[in-house]
Amino acid sequence: IGETIMAGGAEPLPTITVEEPTVRMTFNVNLSPFAGREGKYVTSRNIKERLDRELERNLALKVEPGDTADTFVVCGRGALHITILIETMRREGYEFCIGPPQVIMKEDENGKKLEPFEEASVEVGEEYNGAVVELLANRKGEMLDLITNDKGMTTIKYKVPTRGLLGVRNAILTATRGTAVLNTFFDGYYPYCGDIGMRENGSLVAYETGAVTAYAMFSAQERGVMFVKPGTEVYEGMVVGIHQRNGDLKVNVAKKKAATNVRSNKDATVVLNEPKSLSLDDCVEYISGDEMVEVTPVSIRILKNPKMNIKGQRKN
Repeated sequence: IGETIMAGGAEPLPTITVEEPTVRMTFNVNLSPFAGREGKYVTSRNIKERLDRELERNLALKVEPGDTADTFVVCGRGALHITILIETMRREGYEFCIGPPQVIMKEDENGKKLEPFEEASVEVGEEYNGAVVELLANRKGEMLDLITNDKGMTTIKYKVPTRGLLGVRNAILTATRGTAVLNTFFDGYYPYCGDIGMRENGSLVAYETGAVTAYAMFSAQERGVMFVKPGTEVYEGMVVGIHQRNGDLKVNVAKKKAATNVRSNKDATVVLNEPKSLSLDDCVEYISGDEMVEVTPVSIRILKNPKMNIKGQRKN
């Protein structure tokens, strides 16, 4: 890459440098109880061979061995870069788990911690300026420019740490009712800017394995926003919704109505809220440090990392 073929006496062109990765994600073999049900390639050897083939043509990608033999650390130019690879592998029949995206830190010559920053440009209607500015400012963003044209459209430019941009796309779309357009590009490495508050809500975690019932969903939906609907197969440790408060909450969405209650409640009508549908991008943006995304050719699920001790959970 970047080499020049030339005649004698000519000057070579400047070498092209491939940008260094800024984000890494962990790839594991599927750790869920449903492992092997839906995928064609499920072993660590299959995953390693596929990642090695990807390195031959994806120059900005790097793959490093993980803590165990069935774990691989994939480094890329942002979460989207790695998510495209994940979606491609999923469609090819691979089944695996991925961890949350993490930024790659560096140190300068004085030992000071540096982190990657990106320039974010948001095009949005003038009435949503305040919501966008507040979101990016809360994520340690520094405003560079704000221009409003004669049609009421505003272009807002911020310099934001890459950590702050993880999960911000959905937040901006929600705050602007889907009207904002967000573009980002790598700006450089700058001094670490401190902790950033990310997700405020905890997760609703399935308490036992089974099929979701409408009877159990009716009480569980009062605790937050659900990801599943009646009939969906769930397992213990699977994330089935967003808790309306901080901390995780265990819920039993597979609980069946006792046979003795059939006659007394036969006229009762159960009204369920529409569950929130999550794409692969949504799942990657949502998960926190103790959660993983289970990726199969058929399903995308979120689960608590079985290798980590889960604290602060209450039963419902």
